[in-house]
Amino acid sequence: MVQNKQKEIMGRDSILKAIKQHKPDLLPIPEIDGARFDDDVNLLDIFKHNVALVGGSIKEVDKALIDIEIKKQFPHAENIVALNETSTLGTISVNKQTDPHELATIDLAIVNGAFGVAENGAVWVSEKESIVRVLPFISNDLVIILLKEQLVLHMLQAYHKIATRDRNFGVFISGPSKTADIEQCLVIGAQGAMSLTILLV
Repeated sequence: MVQNKQKEIMGRDSILKAIKQHKPDLLPIPEIDGARFDDDVNLLDIFKHNVALVGGSIKEVDKALIDIEIKKQFPHAENIVALNETSTLGTISVNKQTDPHELATIDLAIVNGAFGVAENGAVWVSEKESIVRVLPFISNDLVIILLKEQLVLHMLQAYHKIATRDRNFGVFISGPSKTADIEQCLVIGAQGAMSLTILLV
């Protein structure tokens, strides 16, 4: 038994040694000229198009009419977390100490988006905007409030914007949760919100 154990250890050690001896040379990260990807386009139009393309709903609204628009779209929502400072629809309060399990019955989450990406209709939402990391995913429906001025063209610019952030949690959200199997059966809401609505103010 001891000999077998020694052979097992030797086998593992020899494998690790071989891997170390045959590691490929490290290559520098390539320099990418982001300006080559810039284009003189209407960011708002492209963003709207791509949000709809990935299954999201998007609408421009006056800041004072946010709650009216949300009520119109989600008239039956009762358990609501509203983290947008202009919305008064919240019925459940959360903070950094909130147990995520307590949010299992959330009908609607209303959060701010930090910025949007035109090329894929994605919105960056960090822990600063969602407070509880699981909130955008555990809610049945998700509403993101986004300033129209906070749009970038592509992911190169997006990563540049978050490069100097505090290393807390953040995620790009593009459309509602969806997945598809090999039979090409699309399922909405499999791992997250059933719907995504972006309100541009």
